[in-house]
Amino acid sequence: MITANDLITFEADIAAEFAAGNIRAPVHLNSDTQATPLIEIFKEIKPTDWVCSTWRSTFHALLKGIPPAEVKRQIMAGHSMFISSPEHRFISSAIMGGMLPIACGLAYAGERVWVFVGDMCASIGAFKDADKFSHGHHLDITFIVEDNNFSTNTPTLAAWGYGEYHDRCRMDRISTYKYERTYPHYQPLPGQHGF
Repeated sequence: MITANDLITFEADIAAEFAAGNIRAPVHLNSDTQATPLIEIFKEIKPTDWVCSTWRSTFHALLKGIPPAEVKRQIMAGHSMFISSPEHRFISSAIMGGMLPIACGLAYAGERVWVFVGDMCASIGAFKDADKFSHGHHLDITFIVEDNNFSTNTPTLAAWGYGEYHDRCRMDRISTYKYERTYPHYQPLPGQHGF
């Protein structure tokens, strides 16, 4: 079983590889504070379940069972934002909300699906559409909202000007956990400035 320390150590190694100029593509790093909540969530996720992830997918990929060497290989090849392994029933995308219709399609085909989104994604139309479609068709899908109260670098609530995103959607298949950033929104290429 992978531990929180394993996840944090892996991410620190990736940050060091990036800082050394060994990764020539954007890298979106997980926060140390995500490790423990994600370990708890993944206790419910079976090997036969599909996981649809975001551009910050390292911890998800490792917890889904993709070997650390394979996750690192994909990151080193510049695929940090779209790590995938059909063998492990794991896909990700850098497109905000891009996994939502794919997750619904997998669930509509009879698969058990877990789809991860950020708190800003949970406030957009694509999320509401996926929630309504999955509810209306009784799909076996769980939405996990990873809430750090930011949309990139803008506080999510400030972006919309009101309320909490979960006040505006059903919560029967939607779970949320909160975390705080350890790293910036993304790791810029050496010589560039971060956001």
